[in-house]
Amino acid sequence: MRRAAVPVLVSALALSAAACGKAGDDDNDSGSSDNKSIGLLLPDSVTTRYEQFDRPFFEAKVKELCDDCTVSYNNAGADAAKQAQQVSTMVTKGVKVIVVSAQDSAAIKSSIQAAVDKGVKVIAYDRLAQGPVSAYVSFDNEKVGQLQGQALLDSLGDKATPKANVVMINGDDADPNAALFKKGAHSVLDGKVKIAYEQSGLWKDSVAAEKMSAAITQLGAKNIAGVYAANDGMAGGIANTLKGAKISGIPLTGQDAELAGIQRIVAGTQSSTVYKAFKPEADAAAQLAVNLLEGKSIDSLATQTMTNGSGDKVPSQLLTPVSVTVDNIKDTVIKDKLYTVDQICTSAYAAACKKAGLQ
Repeated sequence: MRRAAVPVLVSALALSAAACGKAGDDDNDSGSSDNKSIGLLLPDSVTTRYEQFDRPFFEAKVKELCDDCTVSYNNAGADAAKQAQQVSTMVTKGVKVIVVSAQDSAAIKSSIQAAVDKGVKVIAYDRLAQGPVSAYVSFDNEKVGQLQGQALLDSLGDKATPKANVVMINGDDADPNAALFKKGAHSVLDGKVKIAYEQSGLWKDSVAAEKMSAAITQLGAKNIAGVYAANDGMAGGIANTLKGAKISGIPLTGQDAELAGIQRIVAGTQSSTVYKAFKPEADAAAQLAVNLLEGKSIDSLATQTMTNGSGDKVPSQLLTPVSVTVDNIKDTVIKDKLYTVDQICTSAYAAACKKAGLQ
């Protein structure tokens, strides 16, 4: 019996080694447990952070933690159906852990369930997807909305009265974070100012611009005290609409600390943004993914619990966001080397940068 077991063992080891040699190959259709490929699915390329920061930070951290792991990447291009297909394709390829920032948190539920049924672990990244996800990493998104609301009130100063008309352009209702931003902002703004016009901008600058134009028509250009925009992309569209309507000097919020948003803050056409440090978030997701891939505990990492839209209790790791105004650009995005002074202070912003003390 012992002699017979030797060739079987050698054969099994050879197969295992062969499987390891193919791990991470995008053309590998194997479901082998030795496959050390981690999937990363991001929702769109319109929001600049995903391609510019989240993806490279995540890939670098995975490589640091697991030198024989590979990352299989796809972007949904703001198409929920496409993202569902991407989940299915990764499962077929044998990916063992999928990190997904859902384009539509409800629509992706069945795809996540199908992946989990095949033994795949799923981590919700930045946006809390529905379904049986193993972990969630993001920021305290209600706190993000509170920071936005408070920054708006601070910019209004003594103009922040219950009669002051504020326009709110929220994010996409399909994104659960949008609801948390909205909730947080309302908790700060309600009763302090009048929310005179509120619509969803779908995370699109063009839609936000259209909604802002409608708000101006409804309320009158002289009757708007400030604007809440749920992210910097939409704030860019709104800023253009305000300029076209010859409205200046009113606060406009944002979020994500996009370079264009920081430049508008320097120029005075946007009053604030919210900095959610991308590297710590991506690093946290990578650590969770590698731990799950290697069968290690995540208890010390995901120390909080969130309930997603399908009622699942999800171990969560929530990071702390930071409000950014012209007064603390140096101490936030520049200090963290997200952007250099030269990147912010191009020729078009040189004078404004000098005035802001950045040059």
